[in-house]
This record gives sequence, structure tokens and C-alpha cells, in this order.
Amino acid sequence: MPDIQTTASTCCYCGVGCGVLIEHDAQQILGVRGDPDHPANFGRLCSKGSTLHLTGDLDARALYPELRLGKQLARSRSDWDSALDHAASVFAETIAEHGPDSVAFYISGQLLTEDYYAFNKLARALVGSNNIDSNSRLCMSSAVVGYKRSLGADAPPCSYEDIELSDCLLIAGSNMAYAHPVLFRRLEEARARRPEMKIIVIDPRRTDTCELADLHLAIQPGSDVALFHGLLHILMWEGWIDRAFIEAHTDGFDALKALVRDYTPVLVAELCGISVDELQACARMIGSAPSFLSLWCMGLNQSTAGSAKNSALINLHLATGQIGKPGSGPFSLTGQPNAMGGRETGSLSNLLPGHRETGNAEHRAEVAGYWGVETLPEAPGLSAIELFDAVHDGRIKALWIACTNPAQSLPDQTRIHEALATCPFVVVQEAFFTTETCRYADLLLPAASWGEKEGSVTNSERRVSHVRRAVPAPGEARPDWAITCDFARRLEQRLRPGQPSLFDFAAPEALFEEYKQLTRGRDLDLTGLSYALLDARGPQQWPFPEGASEGRARLYADGIFPTSDGRAHFIADAYRAPKEKRDARYPLTLNTGRLRDQWHGMSRTGTSARAFGHVEAAVLGLHPDELSRRRLSSGDLVKVRSRRGSLVLPVQADDSLRPGQAWLPMHWGDRFLKGLGSNLLTLPAFDPLSKQPELKHAGIEVSKAELPWQLFALVEGDVQKRFEALRPLFEDFAYASLTLTGRERPALLIRAARAEAPAAELLARLDVLLGVDHGPVLAYDDPRRTVGKRVRIEQGRITAIRLAGETAARDWLRALWSEGSADDSLRRWLLAPLSAPPGGSRSAGKTLCNCLNVSEAAVCAGIARGLDLDGLKQELKCGTSCGSCVPEIKRLLVTQPVAVSA
Repeated sequence: MPDIQTTASTCCYCGVGCGVLIEHDAQQILGVRGDPDHPANFGRLCSKGSTLHLTGDLDARALYPELRLGKQLARSRSDWDSALDHAASVFAETIAEHGPDSVAFYISGQLLTEDYYAFNKLARALVGSNNIDSNSRLCMSSAVVGYKRSLGADAPPCSYEDIELSDCLLIAGSNMAYAHPVLFRRLEEARARRPEMKIIVIDPRRTDTCELADLHLAIQPGSDVALFHGLLHILMWEGWIDRAFIEAHTDGFDALKALVRDYTPVLVAELCGISVDELQACARMIGSAPSFLSLWCMGLNQSTAGSAKNSALINLHLATGQIGKPGSGPFSLTGQPNAMGGRETGSLSNLLPGHRETGNAEHRAEVAGYWGVETLPEAPGLSAIELFDAVHDGRIKALWIACTNPAQSLPDQTRIHEALATCPFVVVQEAFFTTETCRYADLLLPAASWGEKEGSVTNSERRVSHVRRAVPAPGEARPDWAITCDFARRLEQRLRPGQPSLFDFAAPEALFEEYKQLTRGRDLDLTGLSYALLDARGPQQWPFPEGASEGRARLYADGIFPTSDGRAHFIADAYRAPKEKRDARYPLTLNTGRLRDQWHGMSRTGTSARAFGHVEAAVLGLHPDELSRRRLSSGDLVKVRSRRGSLVLPVQADDSLRPGQAWLPMHWGDRFLKGLGSNLLTLPAFDPLSKQPELKHAGIEVSKAELPWQLFALVEGDVQKRFEALRPLFEDFAYASLTLTGRERPALLIRAARAEAPAAELLARLDVLLGVDHGPVLAYDDPRRTVGKRVRIEQGRITAIRLAGETAARDWLRALWSEGSADDSLRRWLLAPLSAPPGGSRSAGKTLCNCLNVSEAAVCAGIARGLDLDGLKQELKCGTSCGSCVPEIKRLLVTQPVAVSA
């Protein structure tokens, strides 16, 4: 029996940067626990982090380099030398023929800092192009612009402890309970200790985060700038501003004051769709609070006015002097685990390492001198949307994509898929071959994943953690920095033969040590940090200059800002309505966002059946009035149209929305939902300053999809292999959802629909892949009605189901499968032309508490017996692990009937 070892590392999901203890046997990860010594989470983990060891199915992993030599050919296995030599030759030939800007790199906020730095040096110093951008462009670039314009540097000035210290906390455009759940738990506990704390939530939807709020402002989507200007108008009118701070430490206030004078409470209430009383109550909470903290995320950033929204919110802090003090300040919550590291290393097209700018000649000269190259490129680089436009029109002829899935995550997916399909040479460096982007890879390079590589990350509070390797990567997968440097050395031989290598790095630590010198004397000075120091003292916040004994918990306490004059700047941007307006053809506004237990495009969480327990398939949410207006019912299949395409999926009533609004989770791509997924509908318009696209506001219309022929299938075992074999068979279906289900016995779950029955040959192929074509299978067919039923029973329980033509019994059969039994009435029902199951239907229901496998039905039953929240926790254990299910349980306690004792 091998010894169980523990390695301290960091979670690979959101920007909270939780410490995790990886339990392993030096070959395989066996479990995870929260690290009680990590200052971000103190041992807490969310539902995603606590199941890390259950993700990353080897059947979904890229294990060997694969290369194809023609777009019409299949990839075949290669070796690393051949693969990287071929890539270096293609890139060198492309650069020689078309220039350095004919190639580009699109990378990820899930890379480690060392990976980021290697890519940045490759693009700028060797290739000579600024065409390198990150998927962080999609989540944090508006926050970058907001901080730099207003405060002088891209530096969140706060710490997580400020969440616990604040007297008034405003959460804008973030469902923190889902997006940053460990921080939300800290907020819940702080509120329990200090019930006088005021919490304001600004969100068009009533999310789980709103359950904690004293005031929820359900503003019209996109009206944030008007709201913040209206709040400042009232703060000035009531005298709730800090004139001494404004005079001593800021400039631009007079111009802003002139602008917001016109944002009267009546006008702002009308623009935002809230009452004047709500607006004034919000201003009163902010203006009268001894300390004021704001937290925000994608709802502000993913907008054509994202930079203006960020600056308008920061204006409130500058006007009230609420910055640089405990419990105060504007605090952007980072979306990805190392989006901050990417910003620090300069891995956006407009940035250079150490918070420098590509457009600044002095900055270019500093970095070029340090790297030992003559110059760095001057031509502006292409940001994400611009980059893929250039791929689409042929300007980019060789594209390197690492650790990200643009064929799921970028807006206007039809155009993205067209671009990737026609690009002459696409390299995808990826841990999971199952992503939508991998199908376009001419060269697929297998990358190491979480737990398999070493480096560092920076979380939302500027805290740098050492990420440690626990187990070797499977197959021939290699760390991202190693792949990048190996390729760079081969490219050097072709572009600058005979010169010393710029990429002579033997370990990630060497990259870190080189990179940190580029931060010397900058606002983010990291020169005092090292792997050894992080191992000895734990994660540290920057700035941490050489000779320092600790990092800085909060910035700007002295009122001095890293601007040319040392003053912060008020930004006076007027409110502008969103680019895409509702009209008669597209009368609904679509918002996108996160699910509780899934992450991004689900390349990792999508390998774990447990992650689908709470929400198992893509569903569009509409207000009940909108369903009634369209004569729809929850569960109906609908056609959702935007100006960019249409998608078919189920609809459900959602009273967290206002009429006129719709909501769809961002995670669904073409792998799990036929039709290119959620971002088929979203628009590629972007903020002119941050270049961040508008992913939160698209005009749509919804109508019933008449698809009477339906199919339902469930098959357990070998889920990833079955997924790969079955997914291509559903291209001719108008609707197809393939997801996972089950906890102890993972299974593939398929729902599909068409206008008419498919050819018998297709059903026969499906039956073979589902394993219901022979063996212990109960079968019934009615060719006249194009109805067919198959149930495989092994050792007294159901292992596979296929219902075609009618699916009325699917919930009943699925419940039998979940219970591990085969009902006595099963054979009688199956061998007769009955649609409904015997004795009515029943459903396995959704999992409310994913950590401890507590169903919604069990919670409702407990409430019916009279259990309160503490009673439910004690008896069912729900809500006692990560706590993410608690807000939903609280809602059930309000809405569910309770037994009345005689």
C-alpha cells in the first residue's frame, strides 16, 4: 500500500486563490482539503474546489502530440521533436513571408505566471509582435483601465480582510455566492458577527448573493454608470463627501460635478428602473458609513461601457475619501486564478511586464534592454476580438492557443468557428482534447494540468502563492512553460541563428527570478519574493520589494497615487445606453452568468458527473409573464434568436428576473449543447478603451420550437469514451444536450429532439453505442408511431435506457436507475404501448447540497416535518461543508409548506 502524501498548492478555479492540500500517492491525486494556513481561505473550499480530485478524467486528457498535415486529414500521433520542429518551421516561414504580425498567441488567465512570462517574451522579443492577448481580456480588462485611469496603476488597493471590516459593502455585477463562494462565506460570517453591517447588491437578477442584502437594486441591464452618477449627485447634495480628501489628493472633481449635476434622482430612477426611495436609501447607506467597500466582477466589466462603469464606481470612493483605509476601497474580484499574474507579466496586447505599456517608448526600451534585444515592436497588438477578426479575414496565418477555449468562450461563435476553420495553421496547447477549440488544431500539444506543474499565481488581493506539483502529468503531457520555451529555442535557430538563447530556462523558478527584476521600483515590486520565501512564510501580497519583511495589505493609505502628479483622477464619462437595444424583433435582453458548480467552458468540471447534480443541462430562464405572453410552459423547447444566430434549448420560469429579461449560463458550448452554445447569441461589440466585449447584454426573441420527435438516453460507464462516440450522431438534430449524471455510477445523459423521426440506421448506431442492441435488454417498438424503448438490466438494476419517439417515462426510469433497482412493473410497462409509467411519474430530482449529496426533495421533506435551517444541517448535514446551498435552502424554508401539528 503506497504512502499517502500531502502537497500544499492552490486551486485552479476563480481568483480567490484558495490554498488546497492535495492528497496523493505520488502518482495519482486521491483527495483535496482546504489549507487552513492559507490566508485566502483558511481551510474553506467551495463545491468546485472540494471536488478537484474528481475532475480531469484521463479519458478526456490530451496525452500525446498530434499533428495533421492538411485541413481535410485527421491528426495522427507525433513525437515532441517532430511536432515542435514542424511548428517552428511553419511559424518561421510565415514570419519570413508575411511579417511578424501574421502570427499571434491567444493565452489564458489559468496559466501560471511563469507560463505567461515565457509566452510574452516569445511574442515580443523573439517573434517581434504585440499580437499576444489573453482570455483575461474577456473578464478583467475594464477593471485594468478603471484602476489605471483613476488611480494610476492596475492595483486592487484592498485585502480580503476588508470584506470583514467594512461597515457598508456594495456588490455590483457579481453573483458572489456563485462566482467567489469562499469570499461570500467570509462575508456571511462577518455579517453574523456584525449585524449592523450594511450590504447593497446591484444586479438585474435576484441571485443567491441578494439573500444577504439590506438593499437589492435590480437595475435595468447596462445602466450602472447612470446609477453611480446619480448616487454621487445625492452624496454631493447631502454633503456626504470628503472635501478635504478631494482637495488634497484628487483632481478633475469640478468636471465630474458639472456632469453629475444633471443626474437627478428622478432621471436616474427612470433610467435604472428603480424607485427614487431605493436610490436615496443606497446613497444614505454609503454616505453615512464609517467605511465603504465595493466589490464587482463581470456585470461591470463585460460591457461596451465597462471602463466608464469602473471609473464611475471608483469616483464614489474618491469623493467620499473611502480608499486606503480598513474596510474601504474599490475592489475588483478577479475572474480567473491568475488573471492578475497575466496583467503583471504584461500578457495583454497593450501591456508589457511590470505594469508597463507597449505604447510607451521608454517602457519598450527598458524591457528590450533587460531582455538583451535591440528593440521591441511598436505596432499595437490585437486584442481578443480584433485578433480573431484578423484570423477570419486572413491577416493572421498562424495562431497559437494555450489553455483556453475560444470556440466556446468568445462572442459571436459562428464567426469564431469560421475563423478557426480557415486559419492555415492552428496550434492548441491544452490539457483536455475534448474542448471545442481542439477540433480545429492542426497541432495539438498535451499540457500538464492542475496538480502536475509548478509555478506561482496572484489572486485578487495581490497575494502571490507558490503552486506546487504533486503528481507527474499523464502520458507525454508537459508543463506550459516547458512547451513554450522548447518551441522558442527551435524558433530562435531559424530567426536568429548563432545567437545566445533568450529561453535557457531549466525550471519555472528561473523564469520567476528573471521576471521579478522587471518589477523593481514599479508599483507591483516583487523583488523581495522567491519560491523559498513563499515556502517559508506562506503566500504574500505585493508590493514586496527587496529587503521588505512583509507585503502591503492595502494601498494608498498616504493619499499618494502612482500618477504623474501623485493625485487620483475623477473620470467624467457620461452614461451611454448599451450598444444593442431591444426592438420589436428582439424584445428581450439576454444576460449570461455562472452556475454554482461549473467552471468556464467545463473542460475540467465537465468531466465530473457530480458537477451536474445541481443543474444538469442548459436552460433559458424567463420571467413567468414572458412565458405566458408566448404561451410557453417550463420545460418547453424554444428557439432563441439573436442577430447572430439561433439556438434550441428548454425554457423555465425564473422569477429572479424582471419581465423583458432572459438569463442563460455562460458555460454551455457546442460539446454539451448542439448549436455552438450560449455565445452563439452574444455580440462582439467591445469597450473602446479596454477592448472587453459585451457578454452581458444581447437582444433576443424566444418562440416555441415544434419538435415532436424526442429521444432520451442514459448509459453508465466509460462516459468520456461514449461521449466522444455519440456526440457526432446528433448533428442533424435541432436540439441535443449531452451531459453527465450520477454520483457513484457516472452516466452519460442525452436529450434530443427533431421535427420527425431519424432514419432507422441512425437509431441502430445509437443502440450499439449505448449497449442496448443485444444482451439483457427489454425492448418495445411501434414502427407506426415511430416509438421505440430499450432498457438494459444487469444484476437486477438498470444500466442503460433509450426512449425514442416519446419520453414520458424518462423521469420514472431515471429514478429507478438512480435507486439501483428494476421495478416489478417495468416489464409490463415496456412491453405495452403505454406512454406514462405505472402509478404516475417520479423524479430523482436535483442535488441541492453537492458536497454531501442531499437532494432538494430531502430538504423539502425535512421542512415539511418542521425542521428549520439548524435542524436541516444537523439531520441532513446539508450546508455544513462549503455552504453554497444555504441561500437556496433559506428560500425553500420561506416557500415550502410545513406540517401543522394537531
